[in-house]
Amino acid sequence: MKGIYVLILRMKESKDIRVGKLGRLHFRRGYYSYVGSAQGSGGEKRITRHFNVARGKNTTRKWHIDYLLPHSEVICAVFSPTDEGLECVVAKIISKYSEGLQGFGCSDCQCGSHLFFTGGNIMGEASDICEGVSGNESIIIYP
Repeated sequence: MKGIYVLILRMKESKDIRVGKLGRLHFRRGYYSYVGSAQGSGGEKRITRHFNVARGKNTTRKWHIDYLLPHSEVICAVFSPTDEGLECVVAKIISKYSEGLQGFGCSDCQCGSHLFFTGGNIMGEASDICEGVSGNESIIIYP
């Protein structure tokens, strides 16, 4: 199933992490939200891949988020089915009340970021945003 998703992550402690070509970035203790697209042939299987990277079952580093996942706790993924590429719309909405990490996860678009420091867990807000943007009910997926 194709769609858009928001991964909710928690950093238990502040940490500097090397993120591919972005170099070393500082991640504060707290919650982060990563906005992604599951529009490829695997659809929502991309979320399973993220869970596997976080658990250490997949060590391939293909996207920026792959560098952060092993250092964070994945709380859940908020997934909303859609055939439209709406992740940038979701990212723009979340950016209005969160701090984006410049250039993270947005190499293929014009957004400033697709990873946001939200401080707290925004699972409910992310669900509402995804539903509002896609017009479809969101599904909460736990690792």
